[in-house]
Amino acid sequence: MSPYPLFALLPLALLLAACSPAEPESDTAPRPALVVQPGTGDALRDIYPGEIRARYEPELAFRIGGKISRRMVTVGDRVEAGQPLAELNAEDVGLELDAARARVASARSDQRLARSELERYRALLDRQVISQSQFDSVESRADASDAQLEQARAQLKVARNQAGYAVLEAPETGVIAQRLAEAGQVVAAGQAVFVLAVDGDREVAIDLPEQDVKRFKVGDEVTIELWSRPGEPFPGRIRELAPAADPGSRTFEARVAFDNDSAGAELGQSARVLVDHANGGADTLTVPLAAVTADQGEPFVWVVDPDNLTLVKTPVRIGAYREDRVPVLQGLSADDWVVAAGTQVLREGQTVRPVDRRNRQISLGDGQDGGQEGGE
Repeated sequence: MSPYPLFALLPLALLLAACSPAEPESDTAPRPALVVQPGTGDALRDIYPGEIRARYEPELAFRIGGKISRRMVTVGDRVEAGQPLAELNAEDVGLELDAARARVASARSDQRLARSELERYRALLDRQVISQSQFDSVESRADASDAQLEQARAQLKVARNQAGYAVLEAPETGVIAQRLAEAGQVVAAGQAVFVLAVDGDREVAIDLPEQDVKRFKVGDEVTIELWSRPGEPFPGRIRELAPAADPGSRTFEARVAFDNDSAGAELGQSARVLVDHANGGADTLTVPLAAVTADQGEPFVWVVDPDNLTLVKTPVRIGAYREDRVPVLQGLSADDWVVAAGTQVLREGQTVRPVDRRNRQISLGDGQDGGQEGGE
């Protein structure tokens, strides 16, 4: 037989060999897995920034309108009750007072004339020279003159009060918290010129978002901490909740009362109001939202066995979901390492390579605490 047909079949055999599927290689390299350790119950706290304010902060205004001629205090000044704060140009008020005095003098003169005429007509009536109707008419004019004099005197009293209103005085002892007008400015009656922080009780003013306000009620206990003194919390309680949202910020103002004798807070200091959630305390563990998955409605997490770096499906009992974390009420310990991402593609017993959020390998046996936030 000729060898040529065998050589002709050789390219065909090589082509078939090239098209044949390759044998699968065993995938023994462990896949990277982002791992974290459970956080503490502090992650279940809501923190609301606020400012130390006086409980009573009246807006001080002139009771009459006019041009401010002098301002005697500024922001931060301490004032006593009755101390002058600002003064209006009193020229117009003085003219009105002079006019009121003149009206009183005119009314008094008219009254004397009417009374004198009444006495003359009374004598004529006794002698029956005039009729009773004529006497009644004169008597009525005399009574009207008495009323006009009383009216003029009342107007004079009002004018005197108006002259006194040209000076704005502090109603109570306290500190000027805001200045809302300046010398030379024309203000209307009732327009705020100063805000006075009255001595006495102090509070923290905070703003609550719309989604949080329903969780609060007057009397709730909270914790307060000054920014200038971190780690020194003191108790407080919600004294007041705004019934309507601020039209600009769409938040609800809340006032948190506290005992300032022990806290020693100063007006204007920054503070934080810490609110613990009802479903977890300081000992409650938390994990990121992405760490929790479910099998037939039963929540579980993937825990990495530190001895052989394999995954263990661990059922847990969880609390109410928060914005980015979930409280774990049962099933985990603080030393466990939990997979925090890609949990839906993992399987029981799978070998992984633990990494942090920067893809740096983590040694689970070194007891490092940085994994609570994923290595951030």
